[in-house]
Amino acid sequence: MAVESVVSQDGKKLTIKVKGRFDFGKHQEFRNAYEHKPARPESVVVDLKEATYLDSSALGMLLLLRDHAGGDESDVRVVNASSDVRKILAISNFDKLFDIS
Repeated sequence: MAVESVVSQDGKKLTIKVKGRFDFGKHQEFRNAYEHKPARPESVVVDLKEATYLDSSALGMLLLLRDHAGGDESDVRVVNASSDVRKILAISNFDKLFDIS
C-alpha cells in the first residue's frame, strides 16, 4: 500500500504515511486514510519520509485533510519532508497552514 494510516492506541493521533509519488493517483487512498475512522483524532501527522514527489493535487489533498480535521482549529503536521518537498510547501505558503518539520 502506498498510503498507510495508523491510529494511536489512545485514538488521539492519526499518522498517515505516504510512499512514492504523492499525486492524483493517491487521491482516493489518501482520503480513505482519514475519512473512514470511527472518531476524529485530536491531531494528524502526515509523514512524507518515503514520498519521492509532490504535485499540486497533493497540495489540494492536504487542504482537504485540514478542512476535514477542523480547518483553522485543526492540528495537522507534515513531518519528514525532503528539502525539495519543503520548498514546494513553502512556495505554496503551506508553512502558514501546517506545522512542517
